[in-house]
Amino acid sequence: MNPTDFPRRPVRSFVTRAGRMGSGQVRALAELGPRFVLPYQPAPLDLASTFGRTAPLILEIGFGMGGATAQVAAALPDHDFLGVEVHEPGVGALLKLIGSQNLTNLRLLQHDAVEVLQHMLPAESLAGVHIWFPDPWHKKRHHKRRLIQPEFVALLRTRLAPGGYLHCATDWQAYAEHMLAVLGTAPGFSNTAEGYAPRPAWRPDTKFEARGLQLGHGVWDLVFKRSS
Repeated sequence: MNPTDFPRRPVRSFVTRAGRMGSGQVRALAELGPRFVLPYQPAPLDLASTFGRTAPLILEIGFGMGGATAQVAAALPDHDFLGVEVHEPGVGALLKLIGSQNLTNLRLLQHDAVEVLQHMLPAESLAGVHIWFPDPWHKKRHHKRRLIQPEFVALLRTRLAPGGYLHCATDWQAYAEHMLAVLGTAPGFSNTAEGYAPRPAWRPDTKFEARGLQLGHGVWDLVFKRSS
């Protein structure tokens, strides 16, 4: 099967929840949403027009409340960032940070990342992908919902430029082992480390990471590059 023809998944890796919106989030959506939130459309993005320049593009899937995303975007002003998140409160929270920090290199999409990758991102358009602390779906009957699966990784490969990287992080050991097994056998990817990678100094702490550490979990980073 051609990864670009990745079928609509009958089981999604997320469950849409109705979250409470603060007044600041609502205001950010109204005032900044028209500029920074892209509408989903089943057609390739014109990236130069979207960002007003040509720069290496990093995709973040599932940015939560956006604190780490804003921190990395601020630290790397010579890169552009596209954050994909399905939960509206997180979109509103990150828009607040975009406004308060005057971030111009960040755009958001509130949609399923699989469909965004399938239809909106051109082939070999990404310099990197961040998937930090995705839902581990730790119950065995829910493992099929995990985002990191061979078909999804094959799709990511077609969107990464040669030499582009995929950086995953999790605080669930069983999911880390699953990721390592999937990525370690994925065609066209090579591990940058012997097993798990040292945490890159530039990766900020996230709320989910802090919660996991409080619960006594470890943290595992995986950094793979597209090799061919």
